[in-house]
Amino acid sequence: MLSGWREATAHRPWRISAKLLIISSVVTVIGFSAICVSVMLDMRRGEEALARQTLENLATTIESDISRNIEIYDLSLKAVASSMLLPELATVSKPVRHLILFDHATTARHFGAIQVYDADGKLTIDASTLDPPAENRGDEDYFRVHRDNPGAGLFISRPMLFRGAYSIVLSRRISDTDGGFLGVVAGSIRFSYFHELFERLSLGPDDTITVLKRDRTIMMRRPFDLDVIGKNLGTQQTWKQENLKAGGSYAGQGPVDTTPRLYVRSSGDSPLFVVAGKPLSAVFDLWRKEAIRIGAVVLALIVFMLASTLVLAREIGRRAEAESKLEEMATTDALTGLKNRRKFDAVIDVEWRRAMRAKTPVALLMIDADHFKAYNDTFGHQAGDQVLVGIAICISDSVSRAGDCAARYGGEEFAVLLPNTSATDAFKVAEAIRVKVQGWSDDQTSSTVSCGIASLVPTVGMDWTVLVAAADKALYAAKAGGRNQSVVASLPKLSLVA
Repeated sequence: MLSGWREATAHRPWRISAKLLIISSVVTVIGFSAICVSVMLDMRRGEEALARQTLENLATTIESDISRNIEIYDLSLKAVASSMLLPELATVSKPVRHLILFDHATTARHFGAIQVYDADGKLTIDASTLDPPAENRGDEDYFRVHRDNPGAGLFISRPMLFRGAYSIVLSRRISDTDGGFLGVVAGSIRFSYFHELFERLSLGPDDTITVLKRDRTIMMRRPFDLDVIGKNLGTQQTWKQENLKAGGSYAGQGPVDTTPRLYVRSSGDSPLFVVAGKPLSAVFDLWRKEAIRIGAVVLALIVFMLASTLVLAREIGRRAEAESKLEEMATTDALTGLKNRRKFDAVIDVEWRRAMRAKTPVALLMIDADHFKAYNDTFGHQAGDQVLVGIAICISDSVSRAGDCAARYGGEEFAVLLPNTSATDAFKVAEAIRVKVQGWSDDQTSSTVSCGIASLVPTVGMDWTVLVAAADKALYAAKAGGRNQSVVASLPKLSLVA
């Protein structure tokens, strides 16, 4: 029977517990959620990178177009400025002078006519007419800059109303051979050029295109707003130049309005640079829809998985409880409520090995009801069963340690295993049981018990059956000595005690 029990125990299938199942499910959900979050964040970064690249290409394209037109127009200004130094210019007629000065001048629908002002700011030559009106621009910024700074080069003015149209004025200094100031040649690029340029682009309703000077003055902006045009961002304390360096990007609230956008600045070195902006809500719109869709699917899977886990955990718990009850029924004596012989054999095997490793004593009490057969024959089986139950109660009351094992060994015989207990202490327990049974039987019946006691320290090669045999021999000695007594087995270094 013992070998069969060991074999059944060794081949018992491993069973998952409800707690382990729940922990595994929670860990799986957390891991799966972390992976999904990581994937969605990668998707978000990808959308942002794509939008940044698109805006960078857009800003670079616009800057290149503006830069090219400014460069072309500046060539015309340089040509007029150099031609003004020709000595024969003063002797020719006005039509010939126009031909000399403006023959190579660039003309376009959005370019204003080139004008020449003398050293006092008076308009002397106008490419659009042979007889220019009386006009003085001596107080304009573009005139004063060239008058006071010989090395100003090409100067681009702030946006202004110039000759009836909103424009930016491009101007150059006219100097004599000694560097003396002779006047200014100026021309304009109308805002209609920027409007037409922006209209050719495929932009969202809240996308912005901002053209700025190097001093961070807003020259043009889409959407167009005269209150914004001409504003210098360098005067704003809440917006720092470091926020958006050349070729860089910035995500957040900009300097003009409160709409959070992704801004990208062109990286060219032309007099004007471009900043393209796109609302963050538009940048992440597709990602947001995908994130909501994926999140909903993942959430549904998580709910399903957790619900399934809870159902399975409940079923596992019920099964474990049922198995526990079955195991208890299989290892418990139905009459007395003590452990049965099968359970006792398993416990003594485990405790014997533990004691062998720890080199501690193991004690065993073998207890037998005195004259039980005669009592059973006289008063019947039901009365005999009551006696056995009473003895079991007395044993249970006397054996209270967690590692102790009290069992019905067979018929009217009981066994009590006491790990880490010397013969002396085991004798005290046996006497306590015997006295309780005697005291109980004086009130109920005339039953007593005899106890055989054995205690030893297991050694390698020794089997626990030696302990059982010794205790059983001591039990027979107690019965032979008159019953209702406890006897300690005669083992090496131990003496028989009555």
